[in-house]
Amino acid sequence: MKQSEIKDLSAAQLQENLSQAKKRYADLKMAHAISPIENPLQIRSLRRTVARLATELTKREVQ
Repeated sequence: MKQSEIKDLSAAQLQENLSQAKKRYADLKMAHAISPIENPLQIRSLRRTVARLATELTKREVQ
């Protein structure tokens, strides 16, 4: 998810997307630990998406 897409989301949508992304990240990490996944770069992109969502949510809470 790009930063421009993240900025357009509401706070509730950000929270929902963040929880979904964290769950997908955990599932992907577990799948990779059991047997190597086809594209391990998915883990990196998902981790960065989680960070982007969390950063935007924190930024909105501070304002």
